[in-house]
Amino acid sequence: MGDYALVIGSINYDIILCQKRLPRAGETYVVDGVRCAGGGKGANQAVQCAKLGLPVRMAGLIGPDPMGEQILQDMNAFGVDTSLVQRCAVQTGMGIIHTLEDGTVYASISSGANAMADTAYLSAISEYIRDAQIVLLQMEIPQETNERIIEAAFAAGVPIILNAAPAASISKEALCKVDYFIVNETEASYYSGVKVSDLETAKSAAPILLEMIRGSLIITLGANGSLLGDQSGDQHWIQPQKIKDVVDTTGAGDSYIGAFAYCKINHMDDLDACVFASRAAGLTVGGMGAQASMPRLINGKISV
Repeated sequence: MGDYALVIGSINYDIILCQKRLPRAGETYVVDGVRCAGGGKGANQAVQCAKLGLPVRMAGLIGPDPMGEQILQDMNAFGVDTSLVQRCAVQTGMGIIHTLEDGTVYASISSGANAMADTAYLSAISEYIRDAQIVLLQMEIPQETNERIIEAAFAAGVPIILNAAPAASISKEALCKVDYFIVNETEASYYSGVKVSDLETAKSAAPILLEMIRGSLIITLGANGSLLGDQSGDQHWIQPQKIKDVVDTTGAGDSYIGAFAYCKINHMDDLDACVFASRAAGLTVGGMGAQASMPRLINGKISV
C-alpha cells in the first residue's frame, strides 16, 4: 500500500461573483466584484488534504484550454500531485458561484471534461487505486465510473470515502461497500426519503442511511454542526465552530472531507476526526473562495 490519499473526481474553473442579492428574472444585475479560482469538489478536497501536509494524488480530467492549465498550476502550488490528471478534447469543467453578503452561496456547474472520466480513463489509474491509503470520491463524474472505482478499492481493501454530492442515483451494490458516507442535508434527504433540515431530522434519517453502507455516516448540517453515526447505532453531534465573520461558504464541505481524510490516515477515531474537520470547515468560510481559504497545519495547529 502506498503512502498517499487518492482523490478521483471533478476539476472545475470557478468564477465567483460577489453580490448583495440574486438578480430577478429578466434583470441585468451589476455585481460588486468577481474573482476566478480553481474548484470542483474533487480538486477542492485534494487541496485541503495537501494543505494539511497529507501526500495526495488528484485523478481527473481537464480540457485543452488555459483554464485547465491554471487549475493545474494552482493545485501544484498547494502541493497536490497532479500527474494522474489527463487532458481531453472537451473544455474544462466550470462553476459559476454567486456569493451573497451573508456568505450564502448559489452555484451552477458545467461538467465539461469531468463527464469524460469514463471506464477507459479508470483503467489508466487502476494501479493507483490499489496502492492508495484511502480513496475519496464525489458525484461530479459519471456514476458508472464511481461504482467501478468503489468495486476496485473494496477488492483491494482500500477504505472509501464517498461524498455523495450532488445527490444522484448510485447502485446499492456500490453503496454497501462504502466505509465513510458523507452528505449534507439535501443529500441526506435524497437518499433517506426523510426531509432533513436540522439535527433532529438528521437523527431520524441516519439509521436509514446506515443500512445502505458498511461503515460510518456523517451528515453535515452547516451552522448546526454535523452528525456522526456508526453501525452500532451510536450517534454523536459535533458542535459547529464559532465563526465571527462568514465571508463565503464555498468549499466548506470539501474542507471538512479533506480534513477528515487527513485524520483517518493519521489513525484518529471517527469522532475526533469529525471535530478536527469541523474546525477546518469553520476556518474555510472566513475567506473568499474555496482552495485559497482552506487552512494549513502550522506548528501542529490548524490555521489559515
